[in-house]
Amino acid sequence: MTRDSGTTDEAVRVDGMEVKPAAGHIGAEITGVDLAGELDDAVVAAIRAAVLRWKVVFFRDQRLDHAGHVAFARRFGEPVVLGRRGSASPAGFPEVETTADRLELGGRFGMEHEEWLERRRHTLLRGWHCDHGARIDPPAATILRAETVPPYGGDTTWSNLAAAYAGLSQPVREFVDGLRAEHRLGVGYQPRPGDDVYVRHLLDHQVASVHPLVRVHPETGERVLFVNGYYLEQITDISRAESAAILELLLAQATRPEYTVRFRWEPGSVAFWDNRATIHLAPSDNAHLGFPRTMHRVMLTGDIPVGVDGKQSEPIVGTEPGRW
Repeated sequence: MTRDSGTTDEAVRVDGMEVKPAAGHIGAEITGVDLAGELDDAVVAAIRAAVLRWKVVFFRDQRLDHAGHVAFARRFGEPVVLGRRGSASPAGFPEVETTADRLELGGRFGMEHEEWLERRRHTLLRGWHCDHGARIDPPAATILRAETVPPYGGDTTWSNLAAAYAGLSQPVREFVDGLRAEHRLGVGYQPRPGDDVYVRHLLDHQVASVHPLVRVHPETGERVLFVNGYYLEQITDISRAESAAILELLLAQATRPEYTVRFRWEPGSVAFWDNRATIHLAPSDNAHLGFPRTMHRVMLTGDIPVGVDGKQSEPIVGTEPGRW
């Protein structure tokens, strides 16, 4: 492994592969590697190190099919097999979820897709999330592959939650270190007036856990500000009014522009991110354009978060480790 001269975190090269940082706190582009090929252990180790350091890494011009996508993911962990997917996901590959499935969700509950998106993201911060954050064991990582993308629009943005935590003042860090919060599926959804079929669905299929507000990363040891807009219900053991004010401050901190990176997708692009240390914002600027956007996702099985005090998260309802 070689590193360019200059600052500590400049480009790293391993066996023809190069890791080039994309922003000051998060994101790196990796070139010189064919993800569909046979990757030796040194390259896999370098990719893993880059994900841990930069939280999300990007590859372009890849020729992965579903089988190659799953095989690549297996070099880094055990892929999640979802219990239910939509009709767009490939039947022969239960580890792969196609994001076009999302277009079907509103229709199941009597809504057009645009209304569905609007009700899920009715405030500026609600769209920010980690994948499956209400589970007791959110996925460790996500690998997203672009098949068809718009000619413009449709970018995804990620934020580094370890950097966001480190950027808090010391008294605030000490304060939030001891807090825990309830994460619940559907918290970010704004109900329709009157009867709402989706609200009834949420009540019948609740998923909720209590997670530390600051989790300790199981591989790096970093302290991570474990907040997100879509699942976070309330900080436990304090009033709802106090919780709302604190969460607004922390979510604003977590999504400050200096902690983020934005990626412009192309066909064949792949993003690989640490779901334990990031939140991301799916695009909302392309729905009105009418261009297709087809992405395929594989997630890696995660562990139960642990707080600064050494205590694990606790399930409330609808979730148990390893069961999807």
